[in-house]
Amino acid sequence: MNHFAWGIGWRMALLGLLAGTMVYIGPASRFMPLLIVTSLILLLVAVNLYQYVTGVNRKLTYFLESVRYSDFAISFNADSKLGPSFAQLNQQFNEVLEAFRQARAEKEANLQYLNTIVQHVSVGLLAFDAAGQVELVNQAALRLLDTYRLRLLTDLAEQHPDLPTRLTGPDRQAAFAYTTVSGNDLAIRTTDVRLRGRLVTLVSLQNIRSELQQKEVDAWQNLTKVLRHEIMNSVTPLVSLTGTMQAILEHDIAANLPPLDTTPGASLPVLPNAAVVHEAVGDLGDALNTIAQRGEGIMRFVDAYRNFTTIPAPRVGVLAVQTLMQRVAGLVRPEFDGRQIIMTVISPPDSLPILADEAQLEMILLNLLKNAGEALEKTVNPHIRFEALLDGTKPVIEVADNGPGIEPEALDQIFIPFFTTKKTGSGIGLSLSRQMMQQMGGQLTVSTEVGKGSTFRLLF
Repeated sequence: MNHFAWGIGWRMALLGLLAGTMVYIGPASRFMPLLIVTSLILLLVAVNLYQYVTGVNRKLTYFLESVRYSDFAISFNADSKLGPSFAQLNQQFNEVLEAFRQARAEKEANLQYLNTIVQHVSVGLLAFDAAGQVELVNQAALRLLDTYRLRLLTDLAEQHPDLPTRLTGPDRQAAFAYTTVSGNDLAIRTTDVRLRGRLVTLVSLQNIRSELQQKEVDAWQNLTKVLRHEIMNSVTPLVSLTGTMQAILEHDIAANLPPLDTTPGASLPVLPNAAVVHEAVGDLGDALNTIAQRGEGIMRFVDAYRNFTTIPAPRVGVLAVQTLMQRVAGLVRPEFDGRQIIMTVISPPDSLPILADEAQLEMILLNLLKNAGEALEKTVNPHIRFEALLDGTKPVIEVADNGPGIEPEALDQIFIPFFTTKKTGSGIGLSLSRQMMQQMGGQLTVSTEVGKGSTFRLLF
């Protein structure tokens, strides 16, 4: 017999003894105090027996409540000494609670893991309910939408007036392109899901500006390759044939012409139109020389753009931007000082490492500074700001001038190969600079205001 049975036995025996005592005493008045005391003891023992018998039910109630409210810190050990069945029951309760505890810990770890991934992916993620309440937004989405906090979808209306309607309106598209005020080209996709009967809209935002720029560069490169191939194939034989014709004209025709005797009284040459022939041969020689020179010039011109399609792969490494900026500034400062251009070099006080190809980045910076200096040719009190800073967590180098700025009609074309606003420009400097930045994983952008200047930004 186990402890539980013994517990019930002695309590029942005590109840019987107390009940017999009360019967034995009877209603005699002289034993009334003893009767009252016996009755109280009998009541207490009856209550104790009830609690003792229903203890399993209370334990089961506590267990279910702990599961319902996810309170897995409770432990069942108090009545394990009442017998093997109680010990086994307590062990099973504790094991089930431990399984729930581990499952909750694993769920929280997975949730934390997923939240960390969501916050660190470069794709912007946004989730909102039918009322426009934002339930999830990561840092990439805030950065792409140029905001620091987003609680309601209508909070976007200030900077992006039409975006909330495009995300929730009846004509909403599952995928569309959107350009932000800052110039980011976003690919936006939306989908609806139901979570426990609630309708939630998931939105992904991806900056495709660099992809569009890369496609543009690839298109220009392919076009340049085709044009270069066709022009070289056409001009090369023409130049070769022109050289052959020059040799024939010089050695076979001109050498065998009769000389012209222009002395007074001299007899006519053998050919009656020899003077005309000499003049025609001279004109033909000049024409062939012009053709040869222009043909060679075209070949040099086309071959000069070979660099646009043959940029070597960058050798990316960690650079100290301060050292690089001082070296580049030292290369252009003598020219700027001679033209009385003030150049201010601003670098962050702390070390600002960047990932880039040192040689290519130096070429880019020299090109931007050279362009800035040329833009200040007619500016009074010319000034160039050459600055490195942090945009959030990303290093940025800016080259800004106070020149005339860039006209709106030219702003969209300055990165197009061969487009230039300068009389002696080749039109490939900015194109090459942007292409090199893209190969290094960065971006080259420009902002301008006519009459106040331009700012070129290298974002790494």
